[in-house]
Order: sequence, then structure tokens, then C-alpha cells
Amino acid sequence: MTLIGGFVAQRTGDRRHLVLGFAAGLMLGVVAFDLLPEAMAQAPEELHGVPEALLMFAAGFLVIHIVERAVAIHRGHEGEYAAHSHAHGHGHGPGHRHREQGVGLAAASALVLHSMMDGFAIGAAFQAGTTVGTVVAIAVVAHDFADGFNTYTLTRLYGNNRRRAVTLLFADAVAPVTGAGITLLFTIPEHLLGLYLGFFGGFLMYLATSDILPEAHSPHPSRTTLACTVLGVGFMWLVIGLT
Repeated sequence: MTLIGGFVAQRTGDRRHLVLGFAAGLMLGVVAFDLLPEAMAQAPEELHGVPEALLMFAAGFLVIHIVERAVAIHRGHEGEYAAHSHAHGHGHGPGHRHREQGVGLAAASALVLHSMMDGFAIGAAFQAGTTVGTVVAIAVVAHDFADGFNTYTLTRLYGNNRRRAVTLLFADAVAPVTGAGITLLFTIPEHLLGLYLGFFGGFLMYLATSDILPEAHSPHPSRTTLACTVLGVGFMWLVIGLT
């Protein structure tokens, strides 16, 4: 299912703005209907009046924002340096491109880690009972399409080549199986899992709102792109409701 999601994202070519709009909707849906409720259930303890899971959500948002701003500031300085170098006959290093690719790789790697956590969830659910395990497994398989779609889209969006995107897509496909296998050895403390899910929710929310949506609307703002975003959110609501 993960590979199908990646394959669909790869085949869309000139409809890229629609793909990005849909991906942003999927990510918003995953965060609002899946990650945050789960994080709140597993880490409901409060710190100074706010649930720890939501503090981690804000931290996840801010961490990726700070990293991106640092890259942008550095890129600005590098631009000045390039202009200066050009005037004096020096070359211009591709450092800023590497850092941008790094953001894409970090985002895709976080999605792979999330898929591994999905595998943990399947394994842990089967520890609780076969019926629960089956339900959770169906839920994970259903939203692995979105995971594969987003992994490929994010890796490519930040200027990584196709081979790298496909490699991460395969890692994403193997991750749930690996995660389920690991639960045969030990179980993760629920509280820790809740904090991680909150942090990852903030991370995804930032990418969806500050990177993917502006990129989707940059060539030509369209109602169709907006419709795709709403469709993405609705699709995740449907999937999570069914499971």
C-alpha cells in the first residue's frame, strides 16, 4: 500500500500542484484525526496546565521552523557571498541546495520512523488480542497509502533525485514490518510514544502549512488545488472513521 501511494505520487507529472494540495490535506488529516488524539490519549499528563503531548506538538513545529529559518538565513548570506564571489571571479558552492535536500530527507526519514511506530502499534495491538490487532493492522494499511504518497512527494519537493525518493519509499514500506517484528522483543512505554506522536504531529503540521501549501499554490492559485486539499482531509477522516 505504501509503494502504491508512492507510485501514484510519482505518476502525476504536470499535475504537481494538485498532488501537493492533496498531500497537504492528507497530512492535516493525519495530524488532526490520528496523531494528536493518539498522543493525547497516551501522554495526557499536564505541565503547567497544558497536556505534555500538546507541548511536544508546539516543540515539533518550532524545531523544524528554526531549522528551516537557519537554512534560509544561511542561504541569504550565501547569496551575498555568491554575488561578492561572482564580482571577484570566484565560484558559488552548492551548500544551500544540500541543506534544502537535507530538510526533505529529514522529513521523509521522520515519516519512515512514523511507519515503524505504526508497526509497533500493530505488534502491541496483537499483544492485546487478535481482534484488536486485526483492526489496527487494517487502519495502518489504509493510511500507509498516504504515508507512501507523502514520503515520495516530500523527498522530491526539496530537490532530491528520484532514486533517493524511491529508496526512502522502500524504507517506508519495510518500516511497519520491522516495527511489528521489534515488538516481539520488547514494548515501548506508552507515555514516551505519546510524546513522540505529539512532536511528530507538530513537525508534519509545519511542513504542510508553511512549505507544501504555498508550493502547491505558487504556480497558479486554483480552486482545484483547494478542492484537493479538502479532499485529502476528508479522505483521512473517512479512513480513520472506518477503522
